[in-house]
Amino acid sequence: MTIARGAVLGALIAVVAVVAILLLSSGGGAQYKLIFQNAGQLVKGDDVQIGGRRVGGVSDILLTSDNQAEVVVTVDSPYAPLHQGTTATIRLTSLSGVANRYIALSPGPNNAPKIPVGGELGVEKTTSVVDLDQVFDTLDARTRKGLQNFIQGSATQYEGQGPNVQQVSKYFGPFLSSTDQLVKEVALDQTTLERAIVAGASVTGAIAQRAPQLTSLVSNLNTTMGAIASQNASLSQALGVLPDTLRQGNSTFVDLRSTLDDLDPLLQASKPAAAVLPRFFGQLTPLLDAATPDFQLFSKLVHQPGSFNDATDAVQHLPQLLKVGGPALSSSITAMRAGQPVIDFLRPYSPDLVGWFRDFGQSAANYDANGHYARVMPIFGAFDYVPNSSGGALEPVSPAQRLAGLRSGYTQRCPGSASQPRPDGSNPYAPAGFDCNTSNVPPGP
Repeated sequence: MTIARGAVLGALIAVVAVVAILLLSSGGGAQYKLIFQNAGQLVKGDDVQIGGRRVGGVSDILLTSDNQAEVVVTVDSPYAPLHQGTTATIRLTSLSGVANRYIALSPGPNNAPKIPVGGELGVEKTTSVVDLDQVFDTLDARTRKGLQNFIQGSATQYEGQGPNVQQVSKYFGPFLSSTDQLVKEVALDQTTLERAIVAGASVTGAIAQRAPQLTSLVSNLNTTMGAIASQNASLSQALGVLPDTLRQGNSTFVDLRSTLDDLDPLLQASKPAAAVLPRFFGQLTPLLDAATPDFQLFSKLVHQPGSFNDATDAVQHLPQLLKVGGPALSSSITAMRAGQPVIDFLRPYSPDLVGWFRDFGQSAANYDANGHYARVMPIFGAFDYVPNSSGGALEPVSPAQRLAGLRSGYTQRCPGSASQPRPDGSNPYAPAGFDCNTSNVPPGP
């Protein structure tokens, strides 16, 4: 070997060594311990992400002395070191599979103290994933059994009905379109819409109070339909005596004339309401014009040439469907009865739950290349408005006073306590038997 070849070979070995050192050093990552209530099916090698980007991985998973999960993660530079205020959440990449979890970090502010390498984030800074099995575990045995019977009954009910459902699904799009147009027309009259919602809530509440009677009604209706299906001969006999029944009904209609005379005062009282009907029908006309194509499609849905392609054919198979769906309906009744206490508990929280869905959708639906992000609005300011003789002025607020009035630790809120109490005392609402504190309300008048 010549001296030149030896020098070239030595230089090549030096380059390979430098590349190996750079690749194996992994950019100077730092390890941290994350304490979760449970590891949520995490495995070694799962991603650690910030803003949808991989910044490290799960190095090890251990069990603490108090039976919690200690997850050791490695965070690569320049994302390490982490700062105090960092939180960690186990998330799912999909609903299927086992090793489909990752840890999402929300870094603390850069001006906060650094967390030392090997430091620990306690359970107050971490959030474990909630699996579907945990949701089912919150239900009692009767509710789970009722839900199981309902699902099995629904499968039996729709078994063999795939072609019919496929035919009906073609009209689902036009139905949604016409419904959207109807909602837009109704939304133009906000006052009437609000009254309708309030009245609907009252009706729903009244129906909920009559749950046992409603359950008995559904059960009796199921028994009645089954009896009708099994009494074809009796039904034919009833149709035979229908002419005599109509003759007797004619006599009844004759006697009805005196009753109509008694209705005259009611009609007189209804005249003021009739005065606004032209304006209502004028607004209704465009809706009916827009709905004409939908009615044409509905006509095709009811009857079309051929077999097994319209609603008429589906109705002809109702007796068989009723025989199959009878057990499913019984199971549904059992599930409804078992779920009634849950509905009674959740119903007062309906406004709070709807408000949460509305505000959550506005804040968390936006996303960019790094994933979802939230638009945050501060609830404290650096200035305060002070009235004076010239109309008012802004005066600086000291940093120590900017967080004054903020409160935390309210874990026993009553329904309606998300806003300040109204003068009429309608909120917060403390139903009988609720374990809630009516004093847990936002600060302010």
